[in-house]
Amino acid sequence: MKRTGALLLLAIGLAILGPPPARAGEGKVVVVCSPDPAWCEAIKREFSKTGTGLDFVRLSSGAALARLRAEKANPTFDVWFGGSGDAFWVAQAEGLVEFFRPNAWSKLRPQLAKPVDGHYIPLYSGIHGFGINEKILQEKGLPVPTTWKELGDPKFKGLIAVPNPHTSGTGYVMMTTIIQIYGEEAGFELLKAIHRNVGQYTRSGGDPSLLTGRGEAAIGVSFANDVVERIRKGFPIRFVAPKDGTGYEIGGIALITGAPNRANGMRLIDWALEPENQRLGPQNGEVSIPSH
Repeated sequence: MKRTGALLLLAIGLAILGPPPARAGEGKVVVVCSPDPAWCEAIKREFSKTGTGLDFVRLSSGAALARLRAEKANPTFDVWFGGSGDAFWVAQAEGLVEFFRPNAWSKLRPQLAKPVDGHYIPLYSGIHGFGINEKILQEKGLPVPTTWKELGDPKFKGLIAVPNPHTSGTGYVMMTTIIQIYGEEAGFELLKAIHRNVGQYTRSGGDPSLLTGRGEAAIGVSFANDVVERIRKGFPIRFVAPKDGTGYEIGGIALITGAPNRANGMRLIDWALEPENQRLGPQNGEVSIPSH
């Protein structure tokens, strides 16, 4: 029974951390990748054409940060690619990522590079808000919400999908956005009200827009790029940028401290910031503003 219990705990731990990456070696770079999986697949395919292989494990920002913390003494990844900047900021403060200025630093948008200088490298930027399935709202005789405050109205009970801020940078940005707009006391009260209306929390920031597109939710909190990508694929939703203000992210890329393949990791970062390679994001599910 003790052995069975230990194996069960091990299985649970592996499920939380995700699968191990392929072993790093010469001619290889190993990435923890946080954007849309299609973008991760695209960088694997295209960067491998340079003669250096690329393996990745796809984890949302919060889960990626937890994985890097767990592996701090023995890193298995070389580069953290994509994901909301709050997690990168924490990772740098904890010594999990190593800052350097890549070759393209002087060519990056100053409004993205300046705020994160010394912490991480900007890869893209996008604004926050929610996707709306108007058909569901019309069937229920409900208006389209246009502010964060309206999401706390009881009439939307059970109709909202929100990413879990413990695992998703998108969910964390929602919390900080509301608190910055309304202040700490009123902001947390609004978050409590929204919580009572949430029908489903998701692990990933992109999933609420997918649930909204499928008709499993009427309102899905997401970044604009996720909503636009669903629209491009034919889902019947549209994006709302809240009128009471909204946050934005500076998505990042960073070299892992103690990376097994440090030189290859730096090469990947320089490669990822080249304009032709930044187009891989918008072409593969990340319709956002590139940093170059």
